[in-house]
Amino acid sequence: MSANRTICCSSGSLLTTKEGTPRMVMRKLGFLALIGSTVFALSGAVEAKSQRHHSNHGATQSHSGMASMYGTKGDGYSGGRTASGERVQSGALTAAHKTLPFGTMVRVTNRRNNRSVVVRINDRGPFVRGRVIDLTPAGARAIGMSGLAPVSLAVVSRT
Repeated sequence: MSANRTICCSSGSLLTTKEGTPRMVMRKLGFLALIGSTVFALSGAVEAKSQRHHSNHGATQSHSGMASMYGTKGDGYSGGRTASGERVQSGALTAAHKTLPFGTMVRVTNRRNNRSVVVRINDRGPFVRGRVIDLTPAGARAIGMSGLAPVSLAVVSRT
């Protein structure tokens, strides 16, 4: 009388084999399951990374959400390097956005007072849910913002 052996694969399916199945076959099945799950995991990570940094935004792309400010003395960003390699300059009209290409010019409008400023994207961020852009202190002052503010974004041009 032979007993059945059940094996759970990474895909969640079950394989039932007869007892006495050569170990080499079992090892190959395990190895294939490992390779399959690794390829699946890596393909998802590559896709997510490519979407985050190379998203194709049209010239009329617009967003809305919360803006925050970075690059003030003591916040750890002032004087440091941006993702594009530039120095963070509190007096520059630059900003951080998660997906827009570096060099993109964006009109940021404060929805509380309707003041707007055009800034150049030279950094990545913000990485806080609900926030769509990080402005330097100069950009934040230009729209009358301190701390957080509801804003709308409109792409003006791309370089």
